[in-house]
Amino acid sequence: MYRIGVVNIDTSHPKAFSDYLRKGDRARYTAVFNEGFRGDDEVEGFMYTNSIGKRHYSLSKMAEDVDIGFIHGCNWNKHLSRAKAFIEAGKPVFIDKPIAGNLRDCLELECLAASGAKIYGSSSLRYAEEVTSFLAQPEDERGKIVHITATVGVDEFNYAIHAVETIMGLVGFYARAESVTYIGRTGFPGAECDSYFVRFKDGVSANYHIYLNCWQASTMTVITTKKTVCGAIAAGVAYGALLDRVCDALDGDESGIAPVESLTESIKIMLAGRSSRLKGGVPVRICELTEADEGFDGDLFEIGYAAAARKLYITEDKK
Repeated sequence: MYRIGVVNIDTSHPKAFSDYLRKGDRARYTAVFNEGFRGDDEVEGFMYTNSIGKRHYSLSKMAEDVDIGFIHGCNWNKHLSRAKAFIEAGKPVFIDKPIAGNLRDCLELECLAASGAKIYGSSSLRYAEEVTSFLAQPEDERGKIVHITATVGVDEFNYAIHAVETIMGLVGFYARAESVTYIGRTGFPGAECDSYFVRFKDGVSANYHIYLNCWQASTMTVITTKKTVCGAIAAGVAYGALLDRVCDALDGDESGIAPVESLTESIKIMLAGRSSRLKGGVPVRICELTEADEGFDGDLFEIGYAAAARKLYITEDKK
């Protein structure tokens, strides 16, 4: 059974992932390192609920004590530095979504992977049953993909990455985007939705629509040369599919899990979309992205996420 070291319990994912893993016998969370905004009482509660016996205060020590690290912190600016503790120890690492927030970190992750580091991660929607069942159909029956539309709600990056990861799951591990264009925003106050157009190098196109400041179900629409397939995606169910593939990779079978270059491609698409939005809708080619662009602000997102989480925690505690 694989021993997982969890780095920060900021989000709902550590609990959801642990709940799924405890139903089987392939892996368990066995150690915790927490430097985020969660208090000691929350960490102790998480450890008790999941029968975790060790709390580490050094990432390098934790890396020696587990088989893989899971980076769950909500601040993507810190993902790379936290992952390095496991990579330097020769251990694989899973980085939760979004895997990074700027081109600089993407390129470094790609270099680390090229040097042999085992890096897995990002959104479970890439492996959702709705995606994999569609791809399981022979192409001569379902047709060749022409266009994909994916929708999601809440925010411009942390949750929006699910829509782009859905698209990347459908186009395949080795598909690469050529350009992204910001289409525009709805004009309804309090109901803003940003829309983007992606052109892939193989001719496939895609749209992703982000409903801001409100949760919306993730959906996908796939137009092929033979038919159109539409539907909502059961996001929570997809956690199991992702974790099964991580365990398969630890067993030595990486054929079903996306390589780092595919994970960072999702980030590059969103960085190009952001750049296009800031430029008023001018198409931005992926090759035009530069390391000088700071990208999405993980530090600012962490402040807002922590404030919302503390408010919810206090409210729940008073019930």
